[in-house]
Amino acid sequence: MPTARVATSAEELPDFSAAVADAYFPHELTVLRDGVGPAELRKVDLGPVRLTRIGWGAEVSVRSDHPGGWAVNVPRSGLLDARVSGRSVLSLEGQATVCPPDTHTLMSRWSADCSILGMRVDAEYLADELVALVGLTAQDMPAQLDLRTEAAQAWLALLTSIGAQSLRSPDLLARRAVRERLGATLTAAFVTACFPAEPETGDVCPRIVARVVDAMEADPARAWGSADIARCAGVGIRRVQQSFQRYRGETPTEALRRIRLRRVHEDLLHDRVETVADGATRWGFMHLGRFAAAYRREFGVSPSATLRR
Repeated sequence: MPTARVATSAEELPDFSAAVADAYFPHELTVLRDGVGPAELRKVDLGPVRLTRIGWGAEVSVRSDHPGGWAVNVPRSGLLDARVSGRSVLSLEGQATVCPPDTHTLMSRWSADCSILGMRVDAEYLADELVALVGLTAQDMPAQLDLRTEAAQAWLALLTSIGAQSLRSPDLLARRAVRERLGATLTAAFVTACFPAEPETGDVCPRIVARVVDAMEADPARAWGSADIARCAGVGIRRVQQSFQRYRGETPTEALRRIRLRRVHEDLLHDRVETVADGATRWGFMHLGRFAAAYRREFGVSPSATLRR
């Protein structure tokens, strides 16, 4: 849940550092130069996503392995000089440093006038979203994000507005479902900012379609969601949908429905079930009225007529 602003003097930085560790990531803090102003911490908890605003009020260096999550640090002023996975990343206003989980990162100079917007995303959560949205893995993530692109500007606007509104109106986040929905929206926008255009796939599309159809044929009763389909295809869900429309003239959901209808039809024809409802639920149809209408459209007769033939 969001908390009010926390401010402190430079002399109190050790205690403040503990508050930052609780809100964002555990770390080792070294003060390089005396403070010039108060430190500042604001935080918003959105489940697998956390938002922070952090300013130390002093020039510091910060070491962290970012256990269990990604850290996306957006300087709103000053500079952030970091070494991420052995690579030097200098971020000023207009850039963001992207720190991978469970990997040593040294922010060797966090200037006294540098205040960051931070977004922490749980590692497993981001990995799932990367596969579902763009069909990529965490190894494809950039070390730095250019905030001048249209997609990055959209993500930054969401980050700023959701954080500010959550702090102004704490009741907004009273429900867990709302918090998680906001976190999902921010994560999707962030992934889009990192990968604004999906890679060209050439003639891989037929193989994408074949993989998904084969998997659905093997287990049609499974509760197939968008993320499941994307994982099976190995590309983002948008690419899967485009491929199905291009090569089959239907969506993945429509293809799954046709597979399920065919299985029910075969069961009814060969007396493998006693009732229409048994056949429908066996293959994943939970709404019998919609099932009956879809069956009639597909086969030209009602499922009960097939059973009574």
